[in-house]
Amino acid sequence: MTMETNERIFLRVVEAGSLKAAAEQLGTDPSSVSRKIAALEERLGVKLLQRSTRRSAPTEAGQHYYDGMRRLVDEQSALEAHVAHETDTPRGLLRVTAPNNIGDEHVAPVLISMVEMYPDLKVELILTGEAQDMSEKGIDVAICIGHLPDSNLICRKLIEVPVVLLASKKYLKGRPVPKKPSDLPGHDFLFFTRMQRDDPLDFIGPAGPESVKVAEKFIVNSASVIRKLNREGLGISIGTRWAFRDLIESGELVQLMPDYQLEPYPLYATYVSTAFVPAKIRRFVDLMAEYTSVAFKEHL
Repeated sequence: MTMETNERIFLRVVEAGSLKAAAEQLGTDPSSVSRKIAALEERLGVKLLQRSTRRSAPTEAGQHYYDGMRRLVDEQSALEAHVAHETDTPRGLLRVTAPNNIGDEHVAPVLISMVEMYPDLKVELILTGEAQDMSEKGIDVAICIGHLPDSNLICRKLIEVPVVLLASKKYLKGRPVPKKPSDLPGHDFLFFTRMQRDDPLDFIGPAGPESVKVAEKFIVNSASVIRKLNREGLGISIGTRWAFRDLIESGELVQLMPDYQLEPYPLYATYVSTAFVPAKIRRFVDLMAEYTSVAFKEHL
């Protein structure tokens, strides 16, 4: 086997989770796979895997090597597909990250349809409440909501999602219901990030733009926890209508100040700029754009 094959075997072991599983996929025995990994470690002069009978996990150096090699192999595959005019068939491992609530409801269905359509495609979906370093983590596509910092990433805006103020009837009981931005100071707010706390709320209302600073009661980077805090009457939340639509429809939450519009949150698909974008990335982003244009339509 060539050195390139040794590198690909290492990728296979990390993705399969063990030497045995990788050997089964390759149609060989675990001892052969182990020898190839050992040869690669000897060439690099570093231990890449922590081995056990059931699981083989990358070391810190091994994870770094995996992330970089995964990108290189994907770019090589994309280049070879481009040269061979086979650019329209997603294949290999597609690693996607997304916020928990968006990933669960809107990203997972798209990825499920992709693995059903493309037998040579494998998927890893990473749900998180925090932004990920795409290069360091070996992520192909990140689905992000909100304004993005300047970067060298390619960003495709999928849709703009309306943002509303929401409170429970329990919270509003005994409190004056805010009718305009100047009524908001003094109310308790539930924030997803510190940035929400630090930035003023900018509204467009009947008389034009208005801006107001409000104070937090609770900051937590979990949409599900904010939903719970909302329902228990701990404060007013700022969020997308679709994320709370069931609670709005049931009457548990009330939309405040409907005559005043907050700036919508843009939803993006972002990926690293490379000379050749693999078909798995292009197809996923296209399908996400198609899916969100329909899925969010009723909430716009």
